[in-house]
Amino acid sequence: MDKTSPIPIYYQLEQIVLDKIKSGVWPPNTAIPSERELSEQFGVSRMTIRQALLALTRDGILRREVGVGTFVAEPRITQRLTRLTGFSEDMRARGKRASARVLSVAVARATPVVAEMLGLELGCEVLVVDRLRLADDEPLAIETSHLFFRGCQELQGADLEGSLYALLTQKYGIVPTRARQRISAGVADKREIDLLGLRRGAPVLRLRRVTFDQEGRRFEYVESTYRADKYVFDAELVGM
Repeated sequence: MDKTSPIPIYYQLEQIVLDKIKSGVWPPNTAIPSERELSEQFGVSRMTIRQALLALTRDGILRREVGVGTFVAEPRITQRLTRLTGFSEDMRARGKRASARVLSVAVARATPVVAEMLGLELGCEVLVVDRLRLADDEPLAIETSHLFFRGCQELQGADLEGSLYALLTQKYGIVPTRARQRISAGVADKREIDLLGLRRGAPVLRLRRVTFDQEGRRFEYVESTYRADKYVFDAELVGM
């Protein structure tokens, strides 16, 4: 660390901590030294140490546990918004085992929102599949899919603990080809806290997606909630 450099000390400290994490000196879930220990090690104030650690905590690199200490966070899963993929495919690409816990499967009448998203008349029957999505048995997301296609009600007796898109392709010839998706930030409600194992006030990412098949037909409207501490969505933007 160079105290004569124009680069702020707290930023230099951030880079030192990041280097230790990236090099494996401090692997995920490792407790890092206390503010007092870091202050003594680098010869800077605890306020400067705290500023660096808070910045890394906001970025999801570290996590703080009140009364316990500061730990290296598990790397967040990054999903690129350049191609249409399902949860199972995303997890396999990262070497994780995807699974689902079916919360409910039922036929319901389309609400105004669902009807608009799927281009249906209000009150049409759709199949609603509510699932908890897990990676290596850790809850990451809640998915509520509203499905409308010929034979969709047959899914009430199907195995829905794996990839829904793979099942639709294999059994019904429905190939998810494109989608319109909206992402917003929110605060976990009680149901999300219980299912995803979150603390009160935890941030979440909410997705709303309409999926089209190879014929351009809308067959799915899905509402998903992802853990913001575990998931990142990445988009590449190109100029005109």
